[in-house]
Amino acid sequence: MDLFTVTIEKPESVNLIFGQSHFIKTVEDLHEALVGAVPGIEFGLAFCEASGPALVRTSGTSPDMIQLAKTSALSIAAGHSFLIFLKNAFPINVLNAVKAVPEVCRIFCATANQVEVVLVESGEGRAVLGVIDGCSPKGVENETEVAERKAMLRKFGYKLG
Repeated sequence: MDLFTVTIEKPESVNLIFGQSHFIKTVEDLHEALVGAVPGIEFGLAFCEASGPALVRTSGTSPDMIQLAKTSALSIAAGHSFLIFLKNAFPINVLNAVKAVPEVCRIFCATANQVEVVLVESGEGRAVLGVIDGCSPKGVENETEVAERKAMLRKFGYKLG
């Protein structure tokens, strides 16, 4: 077995959701969940089929996000994994809808950070062991940073008062 990482290359302004699913119907069901969660959402998704023709299946509303998802899925190449790239939307707006799709087994990450996927490869194929999402903590927030965090959440409407 070989252990290695693949970096998901994406623009800074793009958010992603990376997960695992179990059925070809994933593509259509994720597409429907995303457009139902945020009207006018711009996204691309790709699903790595793990049997039969073993194709990367794609869908979305944004050609550049679909291309990004397809390219990233091919570089990861782990069966039953999926990627969703979001433009002008945030994972918090769609994550519950994505998790509610019956085929979705797990979410590895939902982030705007750069991501490295930790993979293992054997003669059978590749498996995702986990992800490196952003950087390690640089310290603990102080009182000023707590106040800034709370103010930002209220500014964006995630908390009241």
